Amino acid sequence: MNELTCRDVVAFLADYLDGDLDPRARDVFETHLAVCDACVVYLRQYEQTVRLGQSAFDDPDALAASRVPDELIRAILAARRFPG
Repeated sequence: MNELTCRDVVAFLADYLDGDLDPRARDVFETHLAVCDACVVYLRQYEQTVRLGQSAFDDPDALAASRVPDELIRAILAARRFPG
Protein backbone atom coordinates (compact mmCIF):
# COMPACT_ATOMS: atom_id res chain seq x y z
CA MET A 1 0.00 0.00 0.00
CA ASN A 2 1.88 3.02 -1.28
CA GLU A 3 -0.83 5.59 -1.85
CA LEU A 4 -4.55 5.81 -1.36
CA THR A 5 -7.37 7.22 -3.39
CA CYS A 6 -10.28 9.02 -1.77
CA ARG A 7 -12.35 5.87 -2.30
CA ASP A 8 -9.72 3.88 -0.38
CA VAL A 9 -9.90 6.38 2.47
CA VAL A 10 -13.63 5.78 2.81
CA ALA A 11 -13.07 2.00 2.79
CA PHE A 12 -10.47 2.20 5.58
CA LEU A 13 -12.12 4.96 7.60
CA ALA A 14 -13.67 2.83 10.35
CA ASP A 15 -10.45 0.84 10.82
CA TYR A 16 -8.47 4.08 11.00
CA LEU A 17 -10.73 5.59 13.65
CA ASP A 18 -10.78 2.34 15.63
CA GLY A 19 -6.96 2.22 15.57
CA ASP A 20 -7.01 -1.06 13.65
CA LEU A 21 -4.67 -0.12 10.79
CA ASP A 22 -1.14 -1.41 10.96
CA PRO A 23 1.48 1.35 11.34
CA ARG A 24 2.44 1.40 7.63
CA ALA A 25 -1.18 1.57 6.45
CA ARG A 26 -1.87 4.30 9.01
CA ASP A 27 1.07 6.34 7.69
CA VAL A 28 -0.21 6.01 4.11
CA PHE A 29 -3.72 6.96 5.26
CA GLU A 30 -2.45 10.04 7.10
CA THR A 31 -0.26 11.01 4.14
CA HIS A 32 -3.39 11.13 2.00
CA LEU A 33 -5.19 13.21 4.64
CA ALA A 34 -2.27 15.65 4.66
CA VAL A 35 -2.89 16.50 0.99
CA CYS A 36 -6.65 15.98 0.61
CA ASP A 37 -8.87 18.54 2.29
CA ALA A 38 -12.01 16.80 1.03
CA CYS A 39 -11.11 13.59 2.87
CA VAL A 40 -10.33 15.53 6.04
CA VAL A 41 -13.79 17.13 5.86
CA TYR A 42 -15.35 13.71 5.23
CA LEU A 43 -13.44 12.24 8.20
CA ARG A 44 -14.61 15.02 10.54
CA GLN A 45 -18.22 14.64 9.38
CA TYR A 46 -18.02 10.87 9.87
CA GLU A 47 -16.64 11.32 13.40
CA GLN A 48 -19.43 13.75 14.22
CA THR A 49 -22.05 11.37 12.85
CA VAL A 50 -20.71 8.53 15.00
CA ARG A 51 -20.68 10.76 18.10
CA LEU A 52 -24.24 11.92 17.48
CA GLY A 53 -25.41 8.37 16.87
CA GLN A 54 -23.82 7.16 20.08
CA SER A 55 -25.32 10.03 22.04
CA ALA A 56 -28.79 8.83 21.05
CA PHE A 57 -28.25 6.02 23.54
CA ASP A 58 -26.88 8.07 26.43
CA ASP A 59 -29.88 7.13 28.56
CA PRO A 60 -30.48 3.37 28.17
CA ASP A 61 -33.68 3.64 30.22
CA ALA A 62 -35.25 6.34 28.06
CA LEU A 63 -38.59 5.40 26.59
CA ALA A 64 -39.36 5.66 22.92
CA ALA A 65 -41.88 8.23 21.81
CA SER A 66 -45.37 7.13 22.69
CA ARG A 67 -46.57 7.81 19.18
CA VAL A 68 -44.57 7.30 16.04
CA PRO A 69 -45.88 9.40 13.14
CA ASP A 70 -47.80 7.35 10.57
CA GLU A 71 -45.75 8.96 7.81
CA LEU A 72 -42.53 7.60 9.35
CA ILE A 73 -43.99 4.10 9.72
CA ARG A 74 -45.08 4.09 6.06
CA ALA A 75 -41.65 5.28 4.93
CA ILE A 76 -39.88 2.55 6.94
CA LEU A 77 -42.20 -0.17 5.63
CA ALA A 78 -41.79 1.06 2.06
CA ALA A 79 -38.01 1.04 2.38
CA ARG A 80 -38.05 -2.52 3.74
CA ARG A 81 -40.16 -3.73 0.78
CA PHE A 82 -37.85 -2.24 -1.81
CA PRO A 83 -34.24 -2.69 -0.65
CA GLY A 84 -31.48 -1.11 -2.60
